[in-house]
Amino acid sequence: MPIDIDTFQSSSEEDLRHRGTNAERVLSFLATNSEQAFTPGEIAERTGVVRNSIGAVLSRLEERGLVRHRGHYWAIGDEEALATYTSTRSTARAMTERFGDENPEEWNSGNE
Repeated sequence: MPIDIDTFQSSSEEDLRHRGTNAERVLSFLATNSEQAFTPGEIAERTGVVRNSIGAVLSRLEERGLVRHRGHYWAIGDEEALATYTSTRSTARAMTERFGDENPEEWNSGNE
């Protein structure tokens, strides 16, 4: 989803980072509209996810049981899988806020 240039210039990198991933935006949209199913084009339009990316996003979410589809329509998936995903993401965000971003270069620093 685009933002205006004033927001871009005046916001911190941290503020801009929490806009959510494509997957999070799709899940949020479908969860908010759980009584309906949408075409990939409708989902892309409503979430701001690039149309060329929406198929891959939906496929990855389906593999995890977070969304489902029938024909050309997609809807939110299993409530239990969605609750587990949401809880995991929330925990990961809380850990990042408390301890900072991970540095992959540090992962092997003690193994040499």
